[in-house]
Amino acid sequence: MKVNNLGLQDSVFNQFLSEIRDAEIQKDRMRFRRNLERLGEIMAYEISKTLEYKQIDVPTQLGIKEMRVLKEQPVIATILRAGLPFHNGILSVFDRADNAFIAAYRKYDKNEDFEIKVEYYSTPDIDGRTLILCDPMLATGESLVKTLHGLLNDEMQPKHIHIVVAIASAEGLEYVKRMLSRMPVTLWVGAVDEELTAHAYIVPGLGDAGDLAFGEKM
Repeated sequence: MKVNNLGLQDSVFNQFLSEIRDAEIQKDRMRFRRNLERLGEIMAYEISKTLEYKQIDVPTQLGIKEMRVLKEQPVIATILRAGLPFHNGILSVFDRADNAFIAAYRKYDKNEDFEIKVEYYSTPDIDGRTLILCDPMLATGESLVKTLHGLLNDEMQPKHIHIVVAIASAEGLEYVKRMLSRMPVTLWVGAVDEELTAHAYIVPGLGDAGDLAFGEKM
């Protein structure tokens, strides 16, 4: 599995990433969402360089120009609700893409242990197509792996899978690489943080992306 860490390069990408981490800037909910969108836009642009293209003739007012454009649009999938701004950023680049949405969450028991519950899928046909699965945070990696296995079956096998996350934990990254080693997957990350708490939160991370984007949940 190829891993592309965009944060290792000097670019404006890291400006937006630093702002979604900054506890003071996070208080501006609209700016937090917009920065997630910006990260999605940049990552989508980088993914676009790996896709297949075809040549078409474009009629202008003064003649015909040969141009190379995407051969087909990808399918963009996201895990509700934290992934929505990130998803919108990717969708603004692949603006004719089909979309899939998945509802997944952590269900805690009285001992504060949790399991990943996936309760809803809304997806187009992804067989033989390029799938982009995005989620801002990759903590343990369990929700991404479980979501992906739920999307796929014997009749729905994508040509290639791009997993896109803003911040990953080192532990979660290794889990995903191990569990998806036999799949055609490329992983795109903005940063890899070394620590994961006992309650599976990334440190330093940024906090709860869903709460920061849309308000605290009950």
